[in-house]
Amino acid sequence: MYAITGITGKVGGALARNLLAEKLPVRAVLRDEAKAAEWRASGCQIAIAEMDDAAGLAAAFKDAEGVFILPPSEFDPEPGFPEARRVIDAVTEALSEVRGARIVCLSTIGADAPHENLLTQRTLMEEALGGLGLAVTFLRPGWFMENAQWDIPAARDEGVLRSFLQPADKPFPMIATEDVGRTAARLLREDWSGTRVVELEGPTRVSPNDMARAFAAALGHPVSVEIVPRETWEGIFRVQGSRNPTPRVRMIDGFNEGWIDFADQGRAARKGTITIESVIAELVKVSRGKTSV
Repeated sequence: MYAITGITGKVGGALARNLLAEKLPVRAVLRDEAKAAEWRASGCQIAIAEMDDAAGLAAAFKDAEGVFILPPSEFDPEPGFPEARRVIDAVTEALSEVRGARIVCLSTIGADAPHENLLTQRTLMEEALGGLGLAVTFLRPGWFMENAQWDIPAARDEGVLRSFLQPADKPFPMIATEDVGRTAARLLREDWSGTRVVELEGPTRVSPNDMARAFAAALGHPVSVEIVPRETWEGIFRVQGSRNPTPRVRMIDGFNEGWIDFADQGRAARKGTITIESVIAELVKVSRGKTSV
């Protein structure tokens, strides 16, 4: 039995579908019973637990041979990351009762970054789970290609891709969520001992210029890159509702300045197969379906 948290999201869903396609038993760990019907119909067992509920998680992980941990993302954390620490404490306590199971935890590129930033939440998770003495794999994917969905309105309506990643011709490590889920499914079925780190990025690195070209092809009109000046970021994020934008700003700094990257620029990282062109084409297709309703 494989216990999967975050199953209603893109990565967790892709992971579960890959396991189910192989006729493997899956236990869907959900926070909301209302979302259980789809997964029950797919043949999954259902367990209900919040990610900060140690007892609930321990029950959900009981007798599992593999457990996938997908920590919830907090994009506007309080100083010191108390939200992440509550989840980390609960997950650590729950997993301390699980013996013999293989654990795959979704971490991130930058979990080993030298400066505090938004991704430090995953650094803290790695530090905690790495001390349990279990077979734990930390899967560190690059920047999710699907983040491009937030660029669709400006690219579609104005022909502009406003990029915080810069300069425009710099290639960044990115990965499609389907590739992340597929890789996680493969990792859960591998045998290993102790703690290991697996880095994952797409078939090629992606620059803002590459994204603009992909949008142009999908939309059928030119799209140009407009660099968002660094000095405007905090104000923009505060207007969007952020109360503590510094971690997010520092994360983007890390990508742009190069201190968030894989150790050898991705040469040893596992590679996905899905391209930025196919991801953006699908995102645009879905957006057109939504706007036509």
